[in-house]
Amino acid sequence: MTAAPALGGSADSPELQAEIVAAVRTFVDKDVIPVASELEHADEFPTALVETMKEMGLFGTTIPQKYGGLGLGLDTYALIQMELARGWATLPGIMNGSFIAATMIRLHGTDEQRRRLLPRLASAEIRAAFSMSEPHAGSDVQSIRTTAVRDGEDYVLDGQKMWVTNAWRAGLIAVLAKTDPSADPSHLGMTGFLVEKEPDGDDSPGLRIPMPPLRKLGYKGVETTEVVFDGFRTPASSVLGGETGVGQGFKYFMSGIEVGRVNVAARGAGLARAALDDAVRYAREREAFGKPIAEHQAVQLMIAKMATRAEAARLLVLQAAEAKARGERADLEAGMAKYFATEAAQENALDCMRVHGGYGYSLEYRPERYYRDAPLLLIGEGSNEIQQLIIARRLFERDGA
Repeated sequence: MTAAPALGGSADSPELQAEIVAAVRTFVDKDVIPVASELEHADEFPTALVETMKEMGLFGTTIPQKYGGLGLGLDTYALIQMELARGWATLPGIMNGSFIAATMIRLHGTDEQRRRLLPRLASAEIRAAFSMSEPHAGSDVQSIRTTAVRDGEDYVLDGQKMWVTNAWRAGLIAVLAKTDPSADPSHLGMTGFLVEKEPDGDDSPGLRIPMPPLRKLGYKGVETTEVVFDGFRTPASSVLGGETGVGQGFKYFMSGIEVGRVNVAARGAGLARAALDDAVRYAREREAFGKPIAEHQAVQLMIAKMATRAEAARLLVLQAAEAKARGERADLEAGMAKYFATEAAQENALDCMRVHGGYGYSLEYRPERYYRDAPLLLIGEGSNEIQQLIIARRLFERDGA
């Protein structure tokens, strides 16, 4: 296996970055916002929107051009995710599994895995799901029970994964399993697998994806499911990183989660911005006591806090993306961005509802959707309680060095 390539710089020219982000913004304003609430209320997969995203090359944003991607920096990727989330927070979620899988393959995969899988992920010929959590193991990753036992040229997987986004429609599932359950510490006995399957199904022997998917408060329009392995056979060549990747899965998947947090943080920043924009627009239009409510100080104070949260979230996300793109350890920056941006989304969603008054509680307006979408972001890719622990520990490590 050759040395892993750099994650991708933040050297996109300001002109190129502005052009790409403007194109995504136009797509969101023209195609996403007018239909998002209808699709969300119906819990309908946004097929037409995803096809447009494929045509725009968005699934290959950070994949190098030699593999068919756009080869853009992580900061540009983050800005794209913010724009998509401004329209509908589900759209970055549809992309996130492929983004994490592609990043792990780029950084840790074999040359053959890169050559074969990255072009298919870049074009979205296949999309990927990220499968780490289990019914009893979320933040406590070392407690996973899914096992992978070597049997000749294959590994046999047994276990149950939970909260897997895109699993049914995916053609690739990145799975973390224990290849040495007796390892101490446990993380040294974990290995990552790139499990291939037919999209839109679970026809492979030993693989079951219960449908219909799990019912959720928000984050609708994309399936979240269990994935059950019962004697499922996958070739030894599917080990992420090949033979040298055996026992390295925990490290590889943590690197995936770290970039995944950039996606979730960007979703938070985008949702916070959407809530702000709607609140400002409504405050200008709605009149009370003889004047627009935008002229009432109580509303102005709320809008000021919303705007400050949204802008601070955007800057923290970009700081995290740029640090990660430079190849630096970025768990501190990613943790701060994920924590603050998702809390900002939650707070702005509620304030947007308050500005709208009774209409904010109505299905005819968007605040209720923001209010239901925001809580997932507090939990996904590591709960915000875990983020606070990471932030504190890294600060003590750094300042004590």
